[in-house]
Amino acid sequence: MKPDDPVYPVEADTLLLREAARAEVIPGDVVLEVGTGSGTIAAALAATAGVVATEINPHAAAAAHRLGVEVIRTDLVSGLCGRFTLVIFNPPYLPTAPGDRIPDWMERALDGGATGREVIARFLHDVGRVLAPGGRILLLISSLTGEAEVERLLEREGYTQEKVRSMEYEGETLSVLRLRRRFVH
Repeated sequence: MKPDDPVYPVEADTLLLREAARAEVIPGDVVLEVGTGSGTIAAALAATAGVVATEINPHAAAAAHRLGVEVIRTDLVSGLCGRFTLVIFNPPYLPTAPGDRIPDWMERALDGGATGREVIARFLHDVGRVLAPGGRILLLISSLTGEAEVERLLEREGYTQEKVRSMEYEGETLSVLRLRRRFVH
């Protein structure tokens, strides 16, 4: 990654999710990292499992590709048709009022919509289509997005959750949830 690339940098949330993903992945997993950003997490798992990543930002896709990550340039899981045993996602989760939006790639990496949950809701609604039966999802959330509201989204979309990691960081609580489908489609 070049210093001036409009790519979300490796921050505490990335490191927390990478730690959780390393503990979760098992040999034989078919892994999808949604919104890979710099590719740091996907690259860290490549020695253990087959990894594919998606990314909408062309600069981030190029940065991840430079780390050897196979990147499909798409929005979330749009256009994917495979089945993945482990899906990893650090979504844009910052609540952003429409008047505060800036039309650039870094903003897109941070903007979770007015509540901070809009991207999470879109992801949860569609990810089941590419999740293998018995598959797991690692989802990073922030206390800024409203944990109870995220829990309601999970319930509505048919997921159980277990908190596998958390940390306090700059006035917010970051948590990694392991999600599983309550029922298999």
